[in-house]
Amino acid sequence: MIAADTNVLLRYLLHDDAAQAVRAGAVFGAGETVLITDVVLAETVWTLSGRKYRLSRAELAGVLERLFSEPNVRFEDDGTVWRAVQAYKGAAPAGGAGPAKGAGFADALIVFKALRTALDADEALTGVYTFDAAMQRLPRTVPA
Repeated sequence: MIAADTNVLLRYLLHDDAAQAVRAGAVFGAGETVLITDVVLAETVWTLSGRKYRLSRAELAGVLERLFSEPNVRFEDDGTVWRAVQAYKGAAPAGGAGPAKGAGFADALIVFKALRTALDADEALTGVYTFDAAMQRLPRTVPA
């Protein structure tokens, strides 16, 4: 297994620098499992939604969903990332309280990672406290 930094993932997705895109393609095409960490994923979404690239929520969700079809790409926790992507794009997350429109991808990832960590620790998650009103639409969030 190898891991890719945000800039390598971005060049792989965007092909906006020809030389680096070739090198990034070689990383992803080498046949080894490529780990995309939660931090890299959050940075990638932040970059792609920013001033330079301005991808819409639907476009970003599509990019993230396509990464799941890459045979050698792995995430820290595939199921948790998938639930975060679905919540981010406005779909009702499994076990959730309905659509989470407005919540950012990082918000969704925070909530679903907390839920997963509590489950792994065999503890009940009583809440993810936040001041963010959009994030409060996600399951188990609580106004701070």
